[in-house]
Amino acid sequence: MRHSGAIVNSARATDDHDRAALRTAGLRVTTPRLAVLSWLADHPHSTAEAIGRGVRQRIGAVSHQAVYDVLGACTGVGLVRRIEPAGHPARFERRAGDNHHHLVCRGCGRTEDVDCVVGARPCLTPVDDHGFVVDEAEVVFWGRCPGCAGAGRPTREVHHHEEARQ
Repeated sequence: MRHSGAIVNSARATDDHDRAALRTAGLRVTTPRLAVLSWLADHPHSTAEAIGRGVRQRIGAVSHQAVYDVLGACTGVGLVRRIEPAGHPARFERRAGDNHHHLVCRGCGRTEDVDCVVGARPCLTPVDDHGFVVDEAEVVFWGRCPGCAGAGRPTREVHHHEEARQ
């Protein structure tokens, strides 16, 4: 029983943290916003479609538009990061504002975080910045995940209607 109590307390702490984050960002605390943030905490790099399915399992009926509205609002205030690997549907994650990068599998679309160099940010120093004040760089490393490479799966394009492993 202690274990289940610890899970409940952990869920409450996360919920309280998400409520505070929404308020600090100037957003109203709503059930769909809390559900989206909670889903993304456990399922980084999810598509809007996968997030919608997960949120509906947690809170019941919620429209696709409501999910997109929540993602737009939370992305706009920096609570969520949107990544758009070429040829793949947009993905969302809670890890925002730290200039990390991503590995994307060409076979199944699996996406993993890659930390930038700690300390100096060499990826923020382009040869010619054309007068821009650079504050972020987005690097996507492409390859094949261990599952696809080990299975000898050919590289294929994941189309927008397909869901990568969540």
